[in-house]
Amino acid sequence: MVQKMMDGLCKALNLVMAVCLAVMVVLVFGNVVMRYGFNSGITLSEELSRWLFVWMTFMGAIVALKEHGHLGTDMLVGQLGAAGKKFCLALSYVAMLFICWLLFKGAYQQTVINLGSTSAVMEASMAWVYAPGVVFAVLGGLILLTELLRLLTGRMRDEDLVMVQESEESPHGADKT
Repeated sequence: MVQKMMDGLCKALNLVMAVCLAVMVVLVFGNVVMRYGFNSGITLSEELSRWLFVWMTFMGAIVALKEHGHLGTDMLVGQLGAAGKKFCLALSYVAMLFICWLLFKGAYQQTVINLGSTSAVMEASMAWVYAPGVVFAVLGGLILLTELLRLLTGRMRDEDLVMVQESEESPHGADKT
């Protein structure tokens, strides 16, 4: 059930990221055309595009974490037996959970500090710039906890213990026939 909920969340995040990217393209392209063609511009284009990029980056990191899409190396772990791989994976999950905690703590503090500050152009709360760190830390922590529980309860397959995908195994080439 949690897996289905996370899959649905990732689909929604993919849609939101696509919308963010589309809005960024329209704003930046429109601003270029306005500046060079009409000696004018869209005042909030630069600031809003930057904010959308920050949100899109953190949302993409959530999806990549869920799909095990971040970069990694298995030079050492690949040589270990099943028990060693499980230990290293558990240790890495604990380290990543700690990092999520640090990110949450810092991003939350910055969000609270900047609640009263407003941006120069849009005059929106600067807390919106730091909030995606909080969102990532919470959702990333939940994903990591779910994966750690799968590992500790023995519901993780042996081939899932090394979460690195070789570039030759990448699904990008699978669609081309």
